[in-house]
Amino acid sequence: MEWIRLWSAAALAAGFAASSPQAEVLIGSAAPLTGQMSWHGEQHQRGVELAVAELNAARGVFGETVKVVTADDYCNGEQALAAAKKLVADGVVAVVGHSCSGAAIPASAAYEEAGIVMISNTATNPKLTDQGFRHIFRMVARDTLQGEMAAAYLAERWADGRVAILHDGEAYGQGLAEVTKTELNRRGVAEALYDQITPGLADYAETLAQLEAAGIDVLFYGGYQPEAALLIRQARERGSDLQMVGSDALFTEYFWHVAGPAAVGVRFVSMADARTKDEAAPIVAKFRAEGYEPEGLTLYSYATVQAWAQAVEKAGTVEPKAVAQALHSQKFETVLGRIGFDDRGDVYGYEPFTWYVWQEGDYAPVADLGD
Repeated sequence: MEWIRLWSAAALAAGFAASSPQAEVLIGSAAPLTGQMSWHGEQHQRGVELAVAELNAARGVFGETVKVVTADDYCNGEQALAAAKKLVADGVVAVVGHSCSGAAIPASAAYEEAGIVMISNTATNPKLTDQGFRHIFRMVARDTLQGEMAAAYLAERWADGRVAILHDGEAYGQGLAEVTKTELNRRGVAEALYDQITPGLADYAETLAQLEAAGIDVLFYGGYQPEAALLIRQARERGSDLQMVGSDALFTEYFWHVAGPAAVGVRFVSMADARTKDEAAPIVAKFRAEGYEPEGLTLYSYATVQAWAQAVEKAGTVEPKAVAQALHSQKFETVLGRIGFDDRGDVYGYEPFTWYVWQEGDYAPVADLGD
């Protein structure tokens, strides 16, 4: 499928909607552009910018140019709320983001109150779409599925072992840890340790000593990749053979850059690698031609813009209420495949999560390794 077909409907719609060719349609792009999670923001921004550039090359929406207004949420709830209020004041009609659950959840209330569509590209905490908001959507699956998959693997592989579950206290990490614990217990396995760490530290010797004292065989970590990478690297430096199981936060080369060879063998549940999809091939080629590898959430951000643009075309307007109704009721052709959103705003239409394992400098689907 060529990328131009994905945008053609929006371009054709120019014939039935009168507008000034000099006008602009503003959409927000909210992500952590600075701080420890800025790698996340770069992937987010790359996906949004290329999608908007190609949309504009196909005459934008109704002949109007789409302009991206960026906001830095620092992957933080308070800053996300401030960023959301700024985007509302700027007059955006939709927002791509926020990426972190802890940012997306508080920001969503501001967008709902203002009647602005928000489509998060990677926020997985169920609370985001359990609030009953009509303008809030997500492009990825919920942590309930991730937690179920992690718990099933832990229960099967380490039923007689000592399992620890740690989290960082953030909306994403803690929520995922809680689901995993509940599902693990439901399968008849009791964790030997359940605790919270302090994110942002440079040394987790105290935590690792606690794991060693408890005789932990495997650690499930709910949280972002900086802490996960430090935990497994420092465990290996202590001579520990602790096994680690993680989540979609480990779905980036940043994890390897910090953990190094200690990452080898770490398994994680993650959203599917969109680079392998036939629909994404032309866009992957464009990114690579620019010297950029579209890993992680890059293509999910691209798909989010695609879904919004097609919803605008189907609604016949950029007015958020009508666009939200179209998002809830229609299907959209994206680099992830043909997708839709259910009544809550959760995405459906593609395989949401799969198992990966880190090898030397890269990760691969577990099935590809015959394991």
